[in-house]
Amino acid sequence: MSQPHGPPDRPGAWNGPQPPPPARPTPPPRPVPPQQPGRPPAPQPGAARPGGPQPDPRSPEPRQRPRPSAFKDLFNGVGYLLRGIGWAARHPAQWLFGLIPALIVLAVYVAALVFLAYRLDDLAGWVTGFADGWPDAARTSARVVAGLALYGSALFLAVITFTAVTLLVGDPFYEAIAVRVEESQGGAPPDPDVPLLVQIGRAVKDTLILGAVALVFAVVFFACGFLPVVGQTVVPVVAALVSGYFLAGELTSIALERRGLRRRERFARLKADRPLVVGFGAATFVVFLIPLGAVLAMPGAVAGATLLARERLAGEPPAEAALTSAQ
Repeated sequence: MSQPHGPPDRPGAWNGPQPPPPARPTPPPRPVPPQQPGRPPAPQPGAARPGGPQPDPRSPEPRQRPRPSAFKDLFNGVGYLLRGIGWAARHPAQWLFGLIPALIVLAVYVAALVFLAYRLDDLAGWVTGFADGWPDAARTSARVVAGLALYGSALFLAVITFTAVTLLVGDPFYEAIAVRVEESQGGAPPDPDVPLLVQIGRAVKDTLILGAVALVFAVVFFACGFLPVVGQTVVPVVAALVSGYFLAGELTSIALERRGLRRRERFARLKADRPLVVGFGAATFVVFLIPLGAVLAMPGAVAGATLLARERLAGEPPAEAALTSAQ
């Protein structure tokens, strides 16, 4: 027996099955703008982007370790020299051992510089022969500037070549110091499989090339020394930075050659960390200018260069080294 229906005008009463609500009209598709040739299609709303899932913009992205700034690397290079001097101070036997070749080379260089100072007036007069007809004050000023430029260039050349010649003469001494530094830091790489005569020939070749490059820079700095004000202020600073770069190249050669790197590859790595290398080399150059500083600080400079090469220059070769070695 069916249940009776309530009155249709009674609120809340069930009046039987209701018809379904009318369907909402589907909006027409949005027009797609014409695609210009040569441009990728614009992504549609809600469509997946190519290239796989995208990272959540709210999640922090992993950050790469920032590379030290050039200014900071400059002081980091000075720190490597201080670390090397500290290592030599903690190993006095190695420090005394490294003084022997430096003292021998120093005696020869001092004799040459003293002879140059004795003949400096004659050389300055010969260089400034064009000023013979000038007034006395102008002629004297020109010869003084020429004498300073001559002796400064000779001193620059001496500092540059002193390290190369000392390393060439005392190669067994400084090789032993570099090995001791490497062992104190965890172990030294094995000896390169290169005959001794080949190593000596490469060292002589590198020394001659470095001497030729240093001579070119010495001539340039000598000519720039005649410039008023600039020749007595800016040129010495630039000379210190340039000589420091080449000094670092010579001092780090012991540790880098032990890792099988030739001269071009070594300087490619120096170029990749130029501020660091210049900071180390310029500080070494300043120390070498102090009387007897080149002798007393030579073992520490070798130790600091070994630390620098081990920690910063002996990693993966940069692009410059790969291109250079491929030529």
